[in-house]
Amino acid sequence: MDGLGLLRIRVERGMNLAVRDTRTSDPYVVIECASQKVKTRVEKDNCNPVWNEELTILIKDINTPITISVFDHDKFSRDDSMGSAKIDIKRFVECVEMGLQDLPDGTQLGRMEASNENCLSKESCIVWNKGKVVQEMVLRLGGVECGELHIQIEWLHL
Repeated sequence: MDGLGLLRIRVERGMNLAVRDTRTSDPYVVIECASQKVKTRVEKDNCNPVWNEELTILIKDINTPITISVFDHDKFSRDDSMGSAKIDIKRFVECVEMGLQDLPDGTQLGRMEASNENCLSKESCIVWNKGKVVQEMVLRLGGVECGELHIQIEWLHL
C-alpha cells in the first residue's frame, strides 16, 4: 500500500438539508479523494439525517482535496445535488506528525477558524482523544440554499 496513512471520516449527521423531492429528500453522502469514492447509505425522507457511518480513504498526498457531497437519491432519474464541501487536512496532518503521546484526553493540538476560504460553519478544534488525533467539523454545504454536515476525522497509521 503506497500512502501516508488512512483517514477515517465519521459522517455523523446532516442538518437542515435542502429539499429535493416534494417535501423532503432521500440524502446520502459521497466522499471523493483522487480516484477514491466512498458513500453512505441512503436515509429515506429526512432532511436532518443521522448516519453515524465511518468511511475510510487512503491519503497519498495531503494536498489532494477531499470533496464531500450530499445527494438526493432518485429512483427513476439522476440523483440531485444537495451541496458539497471541501476539507483541507494539512493542519490536521501536521498535528498528527507531532508524534505526541500520553496527553490527557481533550488536549487541544490546533484549531481552525470558520472563514470564506474554508467550508467550516464554526471553529473546529484538533484534539487528542483516547490516544488518537481527531477533529470535529461542521461543514457549510456550498452550491445550495441550505444545509450543514457534521463529520469527525481521525488519522490511522499504515
